[in-house]
Amino acid sequence: MEDRTLKSKLVRYIDAGFPIIYINTFEEDKVDAIVAEICLGKEVYEWNETNGYIDFENKTPLQEDCGLEQMLDQLKTVDLLERKIIVLKDTVSYLEDSKIVSKIKGIARMINQGADATVIIVSSVLVIPKDLEKYITILEMDYLNMDEIRSIIQKFINENLGKQKIDEKLIDEFAVAFKGLTEFEIINLLALSYADDGEFTRKDLRLIFEQKQQMIKKAGILEMIPLKETIKDIGGLENLKEWFIRKAKVYKNMDKAKMYGVDMPKGVLIAGIPGCGKSLNAKAAASLFEVPLLRLDMGRLMGKYVGESEGNLRNAIALAEAISPCVLWIDELEKAFAGIGGIGGGAEITTRLFGNFLTWMQEKDSPTFVVATANDITQLPPELLRKGRFDEIFYVGLPNSLEREKIFNIHINKRRSKDLKHINVKDLVDETDGFSGADIEGVVKDAVESAFADDKASIQTVDILEAIRNTHPLSEIMKDALEKMEKEYEIRKFKNASR
Repeated sequence: MEDRTLKSKLVRYIDAGFPIIYINTFEEDKVDAIVAEICLGKEVYEWNETNGYIDFENKTPLQEDCGLEQMLDQLKTVDLLERKIIVLKDTVSYLEDSKIVSKIKGIARMINQGADATVIIVSSVLVIPKDLEKYITILEMDYLNMDEIRSIIQKFINENLGKQKIDEKLIDEFAVAFKGLTEFEIINLLALSYADDGEFTRKDLRLIFEQKQQMIKKAGILEMIPLKETIKDIGGLENLKEWFIRKAKVYKNMDKAKMYGVDMPKGVLIAGIPGCGKSLNAKAAASLFEVPLLRLDMGRLMGKYVGESEGNLRNAIALAEAISPCVLWIDELEKAFAGIGGIGGGAEITTRLFGNFLTWMQEKDSPTFVVATANDITQLPPELLRKGRFDEIFYVGLPNSLEREKIFNIHINKRRSKDLKHINVKDLVDETDGFSGADIEGVVKDAVESAFADDKASIQTVDILEAIRNTHPLSEIMKDALEKMEKEYEIRKFKNASR
């Protein structure tokens, strides 16, 4: 299926004389089909690792055992380049070779000086040597839209199931589930589903979900998090939970909400004390919205080559948007953008990443709901906190007595539900002023483990009180830092997650 967006961009860039176009994709066959369609009477040649220098149209060798360097040597004059498109594949390792880079640079300079030619590099890995940076334009294969996915499904059904009718609602469910996958992956999954029992049913949706997990794992930047926690697992933070419930109503009824005049939800920044439920809220939000949870590890974005980090961010965002509706969780946001505006290679890359992220947050209209969490708000650039980036910014502090009671109930009930009625939770609450939610969970875990090791039939209040006495809470360990953070949140007047 033709990718019209990529096609139109290729036509424009070739007409404008851009010397090197780098198409970042593994779908070589689709690129070949597009290049064949838009070559505009020019001769097209290809080099790849397997077959060497070949005729692009019929894939027959033009020269036996021809290496990349040898092939580039045959294009060293304007006359030899004129009216040609050179497609290079399998070049990742070669772009670390200074000789190869120098020869490609020479070709690019001739094109800049008037030679009617274009070099197209096709690779699923983005490698841009410093010497070629100003000559290269990066293009990416767009993800299939819903209509294109439906068309692929319908074509497969027509070819394999003949006159057998498939419920339109089921086709729509498959189309939504296939979002983010390539045509190649979709056809393979349809074939696998059909080979399994000769029909398509809802149980086949599980295969698609597993394939998406594989795709995300292979990308290496995003991680799909299993949804075990729900909003009921959060003790306290009533303001934040109510806000999520209201957003979920909008999110799950987006078409109706848009008609009513409601904007697409962007996301939320949850800042505050470590161990007080920020990450738990990201997981609970995805569960509440009934969508996948993707975690973006900003540390994995940093790449070795020029443009690689920005390319990784673009790919991560494109993948999240393609899979959407989803929740995109960015943990410890302040660490991701440390060094903004500084001097040096690393700081400059971080600044560019930050700019790209800000632009996306401001302009995005996909149902990708961002939940960003941060411990130290003072390290975040002020531009990120402006209205319009996030729908709301919440401050999460140490739990109050009512919240501590709920947290104790949740964790005791989860591990020793039959013992809960014999435990005086009020006494535990009185002894844990300054404890975080994570501290309380740790106390309950320690008490349960000790009771088991001592062969006790049940856990009692005294066991948990003993664990409390042996615990140094966060408010002791990080006393000065927490006081400073609390003052900062008060000054900035962030909405309190608790009542």
